[in-house]
Amino acid sequence: MKKMNYLLAGAFAMMLSWCPVQSTSAANEGNETALNYHFTTKWKRGKDGVIRTVVPKREKGQEDVLELKTPALKTVRVGFVGLGMRGPGAVERFTHMKDVGLNVQIVALCDYEEGRAKGVNENIVKKAGLPAADIYSGAEGYKQLCERNDIDLVYIATDWNHHVPVALYAMEHGKHAAIEVPSAMSLKDCWDLINMSEKTRKHCIQLENCCYDFFELNTLNMAKKGLFGEVIRGEGAYIHDLSDFWAYYWKKDKNDKLGWRLEYNKLHRGDVYATHGLGPVAQAMDIHRGDRLTTLVAMDTKSVIGKGLVEKATGKECNDFQNGDHTTTLLRTEKGKVIEIQHNVMTPQPYNRKYQLTGTKGFANKYPVEGYALQGKEVKLDGVPNHENLSAHGFLPAEAHQALVKQYQHPLITEVGEKAKNVGGHGGMDFIMDYRMVYCLQNGLPMDFDVYDLAEWCCLAELGYLSMSNGCAPVEVPDFTRGYWNKIDGFKMYKTENTWY
Repeated sequence: MKKMNYLLAGAFAMMLSWCPVQSTSAANEGNETALNYHFTTKWKRGKDGVIRTVVPKREKGQEDVLELKTPALKTVRVGFVGLGMRGPGAVERFTHMKDVGLNVQIVALCDYEEGRAKGVNENIVKKAGLPAADIYSGAEGYKQLCERNDIDLVYIATDWNHHVPVALYAMEHGKHAAIEVPSAMSLKDCWDLINMSEKTRKHCIQLENCCYDFFELNTLNMAKKGLFGEVIRGEGAYIHDLSDFWAYYWKKDKNDKLGWRLEYNKLHRGDVYATHGLGPVAQAMDIHRGDRLTTLVAMDTKSVIGKGLVEKATGKECNDFQNGDHTTTLLRTEKGKVIEIQHNVMTPQPYNRKYQLTGTKGFANKYPVEGYALQGKEVKLDGVPNHENLSAHGFLPAEAHQALVKQYQHPLITEVGEKAKNVGGHGGMDFIMDYRMVYCLQNGLPMDFDVYDLAEWCCLAELGYLSMSNGCAPVEVPDFTRGYWNKIDGFKMYKTENTWY
């Protein structure tokens, strides 16, 4: 019996010991065509059944970058890396910054394919009457760009694989890094970006445009002014049938039949594109600004569409497609709030980011029906009669809705909303996002996002994989601030050093 007790104790100790996350598919181990982002974070499952990952210690002398301020830049000098689907639009938007009183200089353009960079130079930069930018290309062209001493900001719009290597190299060489979504694909990526930002004292932000969409900005303003009471639940999603786009994602050579994005979904399981849905909800809930994400549980459907896409592209049977066609992730916060995030780029259905806030005094919903529901006594609208009769059992009628939006219109929309619509970029939200980034750099203000936002919004990929691979077990969400999640009182967008929206 004594021997049996020793054996049981040993087995239990092994169960609780730190375990590396396994590759998403054993068939991909050692495969040179794999994307090399297999999850490797060590973890353990406690007596309470919760899976916990290793949180690296902050090195001595390294400090957090919450509300980081850097010296104001009279002119923000930019280098763009990645000029495929998203990059050219970003360059185009920067040619309009002068129209809103901001000074930028497009210094350099880089893409793996030289022709793309030259095309953007000719068709966008020069056509805007600006001096030609310097061109870099090839697998390591970004390094030459980052090594220049006349660039302040590196704007990264590559495929997901290259987001982190370019950003790390940029910060290491004294540049701020702005990274397209999703900026990090693993917990290691998240911690590497956090540590580099903290060490170099450079901004590292995620270019989450959906936080600047008009409905999201107005709703954020309402939430911050207490219109919904305490926001206790939120929903977000990225539901977007990509059937029209799969053929256009960059392929590394003639043997690449899938393109980088479909291949990534084939090799990885989890919500790999959570930021559009989570970002706006996290801001409304003050995540790491008075509250924090603590626990995650994820589950997914089987792969039907994804598997079929691979089989159609390769002509071979596919039995190892990792990502489900639809993934659902539930998150709980320190203060007892809940967030639900969904991901589906496979099945035919209308585009949907959900964006829903449930408060103790009101409700906001964007997709599929845009509207607000409020208790009558909470509504004080100028020029709308009988507002006391309004009921939270249904959305506000059109007249009351319009009056509410007018009364709570976010100041950013007042400032640059019309210009943003004229310039474009997903209806204008891309321009507002870029405008805010340049404005903060030019005025030496904290960015609207920080590297901890980046990590929190991207960690659903690996943490969700951990949950689903272990029977949909609860997984602890790391405190990426490492103890400082309650240091800031509420989410702020700074207008000046002492004023904010």
